Amino acid sequence: MTDRPGHPGAGRKPGRAPALTAIGLAAVALAAASVSACSVGPAAAGGSSAPPVASSAPPSAGPLPASTPDIPGLPGESGHGTPPASPAASPAAPPLAGKVIGIDPGHNGGNFTDPGAIAHLVWNGTGWEACDTTGTTTDGGYTEAQFTINVARYLRADLRRDGARVVTTRTGNDGVGPCVDRRAQMINQAHADVAVDIHGDGGPASGRGFTILEPVADGPDANVIAASQRFGADVRQAMLAGTVMPVSDYNGVDGIMSRDDLAGLNLTTVPKVLIECGNMRNATDAGLLVTARFQQQAAVALAAAIVEYLG
Repeated sequence: MTDRPGHPGAGRKPGRAPALTAIGLAAVALAAASVSACSVGPAAAGGSSAPPVASSAPPSAGPLPASTPDIPGLPGESGHGTPPASPAASPAAPPLAGKVIGIDPGHNGGNFTDPGAIAHLVWNGTGWEACDTTGTTTDGGYTEAQFTINVARYLRADLRRDGARVVTTRTGNDGVGPCVDRRAQMINQAHADVAVDIHGDGGPASGRGFTILEPVADGPDANVIAASQRFGADVRQAMLAGTVMPVSDYNGVDGIMSRDDLAGLNLTTVPKVLIECGNMRNATDAGLLVTARFQQQAAVALAAAIVEYLG
C-alpha cells in the first residue's frame, strides 16, 4: 500500500518496518483469540434457543400480511452478531387464484315497477320464457330479489378473498332485469369456470328445504351436464354441512332436481346449477332466509362447494 499523509504508516523509518509488523501481527492474533473466547452466543454455548412464534387467523379470514413480533433474546439483539437469515416460506396461493366464477342473483328489486318489460318473451333454448319475474316474497313482504342480492354480495366477497375473479349479472337491487337469456350470456362470455344461480322458492306453505336444479342436455348446455351434476353434489353437501336448512321435502329427490325449461340452465356453456335456498312461503324457512346470519352461511357454503369442485 502506498503511504498517504495521515495514514498510520506514513513517515515510518524503512529499517523499523519488519519489527513493527511482527509485533503488530502478534497483538492482533492475541486480541482475536480473546474476542473469540468471549463472543460465544447462546446457541453456540448450548443455551436454549428462542421459542417458536405461533400465529393464527380466524377461519376463512383470507391471507394476512406476515409479521413477526419482537421477542427479547432473539439472536442479534444482544450485540453478538446476526445469524444467517433462513429462507422465507412462500405464502400459499389462494385456492381460487386464476379462476373465474359466475354469480346470478335471481330477479331484481325494480322488476315490480315495470311489468311490461319483464313480461316480454325470450328464447330459453327449448321454448319461450318471460324475460324475468318479480320473484316471490315471504308472508311478511321480504322479497326474493333482496335475499338473492344479499347472498350474492356475501359470496362475491368470499370468492374474491379466495383469489377468484367474480362476474355477477347484477350488483344492485333497484333495476329491472336483465332478462334471463342475457344473464346466461354474460356468464358464458366471461368463460366462467363454474357458476351458480341463487334463488328462494315460492313453494307450498307446508314444504321446507333447499333444492338444487341441474341442467338437462338439450342444447348449448350439452357439454357441461356431468360437470354441473358434480358441482350440484358439492353444493348439496356444503349446504347440509354449513347451514341448518334441510333438503327439500316437496321438490326433487334428496334436494336434487333436473330442469329443462329455464334459460339460465338451458343456455349455459359453463358448469352451473340453480339453488332454491329455501321456501320463502314456509314460515320456518322464511324465518331463516330473512336473516343476515343464514345469508352469510349460505354464501360460505356455496364458496366451499366452489372450492371443492375446482380443487
